[in-house]
Amino acid sequence: MRSPKSILWQLIRLMRPFSRQVLLALLLSVATIGSSIGLMMTSAWLISTAGLQLGITSLGVAPTAVRFFGLSRAIFRYLERLISHDVTFRLLAQLRVWFYERIEPLSPAQLRAYSSGDLMSRLVTDIDELQNLYLRVVAPPIVALIITVVMGLVFALFDPLSALVLVIFMVIAGTLLPLFTWWIGKSIGQQVVRARTLMNIHLVDSIQGLADSMAYGYAAQRANTFHTVNDDLAQREQQMARLDGLQGGISVLLVNIAAFCVLLVAVNRVDGVYLATLALGTIAAFEALTPLALATQHLGKEIESAQRVFEVIDSTPIIPEPSAPQAAPTSSMDLNLSHVSFRYAPDEPYVLSDFSLTVPYGQRILIMGESGSGKSSLVNLLMRFWDYETGQISIGSSDLKALAHEDIRQIFGVMTQRTHLFNTTIRENIRIARKEATDEDIETAARAAYIHDFILSLPQGYDTYVGEDGASLSGGERQRVALARILLKDSPIWLLDEITANLDPVTANSVLASVLSAGKERTIIFMTHRAPLTEQSDFSQIITLQIHTNDTQTSETPILS
Repeated sequence: MRSPKSILWQLIRLMRPFSRQVLLALLLSVATIGSSIGLMMTSAWLISTAGLQLGITSLGVAPTAVRFFGLSRAIFRYLERLISHDVTFRLLAQLRVWFYERIEPLSPAQLRAYSSGDLMSRLVTDIDELQNLYLRVVAPPIVALIITVVMGLVFALFDPLSALVLVIFMVIAGTLLPLFTWWIGKSIGQQVVRARTLMNIHLVDSIQGLADSMAYGYAAQRANTFHTVNDDLAQREQQMARLDGLQGGISVLLVNIAAFCVLLVAVNRVDGVYLATLALGTIAAFEALTPLALATQHLGKEIESAQRVFEVIDSTPIIPEPSAPQAAPTSSMDLNLSHVSFRYAPDEPYVLSDFSLTVPYGQRILIMGESGSGKSSLVNLLMRFWDYETGQISIGSSDLKALAHEDIRQIFGVMTQRTHLFNTTIRENIRIARKEATDEDIETAARAAYIHDFILSLPQGYDTYVGEDGASLSGGERQRVALARILLKDSPIWLLDEITANLDPVTANSVLASVLSAGKERTIIFMTHRAPLTEQSDFSQIITLQIHTNDTQTSETPILS
C-alpha cells in the first residue's frame, strides 16, 4: 500500500505532459487574484481621495485602473478556469485509460477479489474525486505563497509593521487552519469514500439481482439494507458539510481580524487616505488563502480515493507475460495437455488432476461432465486466465507458458453459455472480434452463423442496439451473434463451453448444427453435460470427466470412448 506522500507525488508526476498548461493556469490564477486585489485597493483609494474633494486631477489614472482591473479580473478568471479544467479533465481521462490498461492484463483470478460495484466505484467515482487534486491541492498552495510574498512587499511600501501583521495572519490562514481542517477531515473523508463504495456495491448487486429478490420476496429486505447504507453515507457527508461550515466561518473570522489588526496598526502610521486601501487589500489578499483549508479538508477523501485506484493499478499480474515470448506457431496447431493438475487455491481440492489430452489439428473433441467437473476450468487454463500447477500444455512445438498472451488469445476462439453482449449495435458487438473488419466481413460472418437474415429483418438491421447484455435478443439469437463473433476472429481452435445450456432443445440443436457447420477445418473442443444433444454429431474423441470425491480431495478422471 502506498503512503499518502507517494500517492501525491505519483499524481503530480502524471501532470508532466501538461506542464505548460499547468504553469499557464498558475500564472492566470495569480493574475486573477492580483487583479482582484488591485481592483479593491485602487477603488478604496479612489473613493477616499474623491471624498476629500481634492479635484478630478488628483485622481490621475485611478478611474482607468479600476476599469482595467475589473475587466482583467473577469478575463483572467475565465481563462484560468478554462485551462485548469481542461488539464484536470485530460488528467482524469489519462487516469481512466491507465486504470483500464492495468486491469486488462489481470486475470479473473485477481479480479474475482473485487465486486463489479467496487470496480465501478474505483473507475468512476474515485477517479472523479481526483479532479479536485489540481484545483484544490496543487495550485492553491503555490498561488497562496506568491500572493503572500507580493502582498508583503506591497504593504511594506506603505508601512513595514502593517506588512508584518498582514504576513503573520496570512501564514496562520495558510498553515494552521489547513492543518486543523486536515486533522479533523482526514478520517471523515476516508469514511465518506468507504461508505460511498459500500453503497455502490450494494446498489449494483441489488439491481443485478432485482428479479430474484422480487421473486423470493427479498426486495423489502434489500431496500431496508440500502436505506441503512444510504443513511450511513448521508451521516458522513453531513459531518463533512459541518466541517465545511466550520472552516468557512473560521476563514471569514480570520479575514476580518486580519483587516482590523492591519487597520489598527496603520491608523497612526499611514496617511489616512490609504487606510481603506490597506484594509480592503487585506480582505482581497485572503482570496488566495481560502481554498487551502478547503483543500486539506477534502485531502483525506482524495488520498483514500487515490489509494483505492492505485491498489488496482499497482497489482502485478499473477500470470505475467513471458520475458522473451516465443513466436506464435503457424504450421502445426496440434493441442497437447500432458499430466496437467490444477486447483483454484492451495487449500482447495484439485479440479484437474494428472489430466492428459491430445487433439490433432482439425479434430472435433467432445468433453462431457456435470457442472463442477472442470470443463470451464480447462478453458480458463488454455486462455491463461489461471495457471496450472504441474504438467505441460503445448500448441504444436510451443509451450503455452512461453507464448505471449495476445498470441494465445488469437489462437483460441471462445463461446460460453453466457457470452457477454455490449450495449451497442449488433455490428459493433460482432466487430469486437477484429476491430479492423469491414462491414462486408461482418456480414459474411453473420451469414455463416445463420443470423444475417434475422438481422436484416430488424428495423435498423446491423445498427440495431441489443440493450444491456443483449437483453433485446433471445438466447438462440445471442449465441448466433457470439458465433458470428468467433467466425470473424477466425481462430484455428474453438473452445465451446456449454453454449446450448440455456436454450430449449430445438434451438440448442439448431445452434449446435450451425456451429459445427461453420467450424469446418478448425479444431473444435465442445463441452457439455447434455449427452442426447450430441448423439447425432460426429466427434473424433469423446471424453467424460467424472468427479470422484473422498475425504481429502476431488479429482477428475478422463474416460476416452
